[in-house]
Amino acid sequence: MSDKAFEIQAVYELQCSINGEDHNIATSPTRKLLSILRDELAMTGTKRSCDIGRCGACMVMVDGKAMNACLTMAYQCSGKHITTIEGVSANGIDPIQQAFLEEGGFQCGYCTPGMIISVKALLDENPNPNQDEIEEALSGNICRCTGYGGIWRAVERAIEGRRLAT
Repeated sequence: MSDKAFEIQAVYELQCSINGEDHNIATSPTRKLLSILRDELAMTGTKRSCDIGRCGACMVMVDGKAMNACLTMAYQCSGKHITTIEGVSANGIDPIQQAFLEEGGFQCGYCTPGMIISVKALLDENPNPNQDEIEEALSGNICRCTGYGGIWRAVERAIEGRRLAT
């Protein structure tokens, strides 16, 4: 469901960087980031699911922090740096994505972009998290298919891969 029905008719000039590219978007200040990404910029890797911030399928990074794009309003993004799943793989497959592939950290794949964004935000901030920190970082992401075993293994592999790369 689009948020167009709830928009204020005022025009807001959103200036931000998305995946390293500057954008100047005329939109409603009440438009949600998720709708801007998917409907205006055709960045469909960020998934629409619950629309109430409970599932994590729409997770993006805003200035390095994982955030639900379905809850983030356009005006909150002014001057910010946004990274979507498309930006994570801009220079080829990211080691986190590779770890998800190798460890079976996905099944249907719907939650996977949000999971990868959450893991990336965590590891960018803390390259050696403990189990409690990993669980906290992924607590806003729900997977209905895998049972989480592959996801946990993928996170552990990504941590080890980053450790070996440095």
